Amino acid sequence: MRKSVFLFLSLCLFCCHTLAQTPRWNSVYQAYIDQYHDMAIEQMLKYKIPASITLAQGLLESGAGRSELARIGNNHFGIKCHDWQGRTMRKDDDLRNECFRVYDNARQSYEDHSKFLTQHRRYARLFQLRLTDYKGWARGLKECGYATSPTYAQALINIIELYQLDQFDRAKGYDRYVAQHAGTERPATPVQQQYPIYKNNKNYYVKARTGDTFASIGREVGVSGHELAEYNERPFNDRLYDGDIIYLKKKRKHADKEFKNHIHVVRPGESMYLISQIYGIRLKYLYKINNLSPDYQLKVGDRLRVY
Repeated sequence: MRKSVFLFLSLCLFCCHTLAQTPRWNSVYQAYIDQYHDMAIEQMLKYKIPASITLAQGLLESGAGRSELARIGNNHFGIKCHDWQGRTMRKDDDLRNECFRVYDNARQSYEDHSKFLTQHRRYARLFQLRLTDYKGWARGLKECGYATSPTYAQALINIIELYQLDQFDRAKGYDRYVAQHAGTERPATPVQQQYPIYKNNKNYYVKARTGDTFASIGREVGVSGHELAEYNERPFNDRLYDGDIIYLKKKRKHADKEFKNHIHVVRPGESMYLISQIYGIRLKYLYKINNLSPDYQLKVGDRLRVY
């Protein structure tokens, strides 16, 4: 019996080791990275914690934001209560019914994770490492007791290398608006702020209101009005109408992968520009994808590819 148990445990350890050594790319992890990398860079520049480490821990601890702890408690790093004075929730972990911190949104979780590492003396030696030494940070976190899993450090390293997260460790800047709002937006039901935030094709956008200008929107979202006009391929002084889509970053060359085989059938009132805004594509590339010249006269019923 004892031999059988030993063989079973050995097999489990081998499987865990194998899984830690051979992770596979998946779109859920990539979507999480796209959503939170600006926030991770912000934390790095503020607290001197590698962005790659922050992202890898967020991915691993929260299951790319899909764990119960992340979904209900906005806790992306598995931080337990300790001396926490805020809201809490109970969940089985190393022990049954353990206490975990609860946050209002992911941004609070990212900020608290940074403070947790900087304010606890047991992690002090990590800050002697270079920001680009993600392997040293990963092994140091395990040695300092952040997690009990024997494969924790290697799992972080594997995630960083598979998704090339170390590229963010060399960043000198980030999108401030995205960093401040990632984790507070809900694409289907946007949070009720002065400007609800939406997400489309790995980009963020707001909807103009009657009387808005690129300058007025820019002041509220912290992005230059001239940059907003350029991102949206319109003159700076162009009149905006209620409901106009205003992207906060430069649009991409094609739509998201889910539209790879999609055909857009032109409806009454639609223009090439409006369609480019709907899918978050730069106008010239929408023409290019469909082998059309810029002077093409769009007709109702035309069939357009967007990828």
